[in-house]
Amino acid sequence: MRYSSWVLNRLRMGQSSMASVTVRRSDQSSNEVQTIVAEKTIQKLLDALDDTDCRAILDATSEEALSASEISEAHDLPLSTTYRKLDRLTEAGLLEERTCIRRSGKHTSEYIRSVDDVVISLGPREEMEVQVLRGKSPEQTGSPVSILGD
Repeated sequence: MRYSSWVLNRLRMGQSSMASVTVRRSDQSSNEVQTIVAEKTIQKLLDALDDTDCRAILDATSEEALSASEISEAHDLPLSTTYRKLDRLTEAGLLEERTCIRRSGKHTSEYIRSVDDVVISLGPREEMEVQVLRGKSPEQTGSPVSILGD
């Protein structure tokens, strides 16, 4: 197993036999809990959470959907790097991609955080379990496609 040293070090700091790390959103309205035990899926999630830029993107997209350009400008990242980070977060299941259709015919992808909490637990033999809590904020209950006038 190749788990992020950042996460493992924080898990080992716990006093009990089952230490945990939690990434929380301030307003909790969890509707769905998904438990992940597949090593590859856990690794993708941990790699995304271990990345400073990815964590900043998750924070920026917690309340509203943003385009890659908006994220790039807000965090002073090159657009190519922003797209790589967005792909990583989307593949890890932490971001949802939406299509914004404009009447002009120009379509834009927007991204919004799709999780409220990520709870990572480490058992006594360093077996790992991840619980992803997905809630529905008002922004997230809409369609994955929106139509805007120009």
